[in-house]
Amino acid sequence: MMKAFLHGLILAFGLILPLGVQNVFILTQGAIQRRWLHALPAVLTASLCDTLLILLAVLGVSLVWLGSAWLKTVVMGAGVLFLLYMGWSTWKSEPAAGGSEAAEMFPPRKQIAFAASVSLLNPHAILDTIGVIGTSSLAYTGMEKASFTAACVIVSWGWFLGLSFAGRVVGRLDGSGRVLGAMNRISALIIWGVAGYMLMQLFRG
Repeated sequence: MMKAFLHGLILAFGLILPLGVQNVFILTQGAIQRRWLHALPAVLTASLCDTLLILLAVLGVSLVWLGSAWLKTVVMGAGVLFLLYMGWSTWKSEPAAGGSEAAEMFPPRKQIAFAASVSLLNPHAILDTIGVIGTSSLAYTGMEKASFTAACVIVSWGWFLGLSFAGRVVGRLDGSGRVLGAMNRISALIIWGVAGYMLMQLFRG
């Protein structure tokens, strides 16, 4: 059982570590919000969405995704639209020194909508979860599978919490607001880049 747990830890950490839209968004929210607690809607939403995807992958429900071409197209198309809007909102946001305007730019509902969109409408995140975590879980049964799944979920929650804390540290050190402004621009470019790549994949499909 310990082997399955360690496998889940290493695998999940390897998948979640690369800089992507989800990670950039959580890091930015931790930085621009006046208080760390104000970034919790984004953190909790991303964590819950990841948990849902992991459970669906392990239980095999997500296999429906792999066998449905129209479902892939719908989800990918919706994902592109959400990412384009999110990129624009992030680009035009101008946090003041210390992030005093951040709460107005990213209220809880907006955080939840964005975090959910980059988690559930990102085909690459879904395919990673299904293709890697779901496939790897087939090697285990019973308590070993439960241990493997728990490890993946723990990594997800721990990572997003830690990422928001890291963003908070960056935000507090940025007295001029320049770093936060640069983070917004970088975040927007990454988001648009992912949207563009998804759009190309959509037309190729």
